[in-house]
Amino acid sequence: MPSAARALTRHRRPPRARVPLPARAALPAALCLCAVLGGAPRAHAATGWSVEPVGGGRPSFYAEGPPGTVLQDTVSVTNPGRTPVVVRLSGTGLRTVFAEKAGDGIRVPARTRAEVPFTVTVPAGAGPGDRSGAVVARDTRGRTATVPVRLRVGGPALAALTVEHLAVHADRITYELVNRGTTVLVPRLAVRADGVLGRVLDRAPRTLPVRLRPGARLKLSEPWPDRPALDAVDVRLTVTAPGGAHGTASASARFVPWPVAAGTGGALLAGTGALIAARRRGRRTPLGAPATAAPSPGGPATGGPRGAVAVEGRCRGGASTQDAVTGDAVTGGVVTGDAVTEGAVK
Repeated sequence: MPSAARALTRHRRPPRARVPLPARAALPAALCLCAVLGGAPRAHAATGWSVEPVGGGRPSFYAEGPPGTVLQDTVSVTNPGRTPVVVRLSGTGLRTVFAEKAGDGIRVPARTRAEVPFTVTVPAGAGPGDRSGAVVARDTRGRTATVPVRLRVGGPALAALTVEHLAVHADRITYELVNRGTTVLVPRLAVRADGVLGRVLDRAPRTLPVRLRPGARLKLSEPWPDRPALDAVDVRLTVTAPGGAHGTASASARFVPWPVAAGTGGALLAGTGALIAARRRGRRTPLGAPATAAPSPGGPATGGPRGAVAVEGRCRGGASTQDAVTGDAVTGGVVTGDAVTEGAVK
């Protein structure tokens, strides 16, 4: 009987369910996926600190005021993890000052939220309009998070600009734009140049790829590769911007090619050299040399060398002399040298 009961019990066991081979092979992959999905929230909680404006529901900080105003707000750093985190706060784009030691780092314990007050100062010379910045948080591992800061500056809107320090160079025109108003300007530039025979440059107004903030000064250049080789030009720049801003500047330039300049300089040097040589030949005439021919009262000198000019005058010491200066004729002036003479040149 015991053997029969044992055999009956053995037959009453339900048959084991057999898992098909494809399903059996996919079972380890499913277990790994469950492990990853189950562990992901915990990893995120360990390092998922966040930064946001205090009060909730605000995507960014917003402030408004006239120039010189100091605006206050508060930023919160939340650490939902299991370990403390050290976060350093800083501001970009705007003058932002945090509470004491916030720049050195704030230690936020696990599952804790820290609130840090800060101030944003509107620049004293800021013009009306919108400005932007950000509150930046960085932990010791290099992870960063930012919250935008939007600032609106109040006051009257004034569009004004000037064009300064205009200069014409070999292949370009340089100038400076200065925003003298209280609004951000997007300027438009027109260039014109007139030469001796007419207009040599005429560029229609076009928008420059710059944004000029109030009080800003920007140095720009306008290319001019095909300028005239020989001309005298007057260049005029006209800059405008929305809101009625308008500024002009003018400058003159003279273009002379090097070969022409070198030739002109050579001719001047040659003429100067000839004049100096003529004067030196006159200085080498000896004092008291006898005249080879005496001038007749009504006609030219005879009997002397061709080209001789008789000069009557007084030598140093009051003695009178007659001397013949040979070489080039000296007309309408006084011969300078060792002898000082005066009188008519025959």
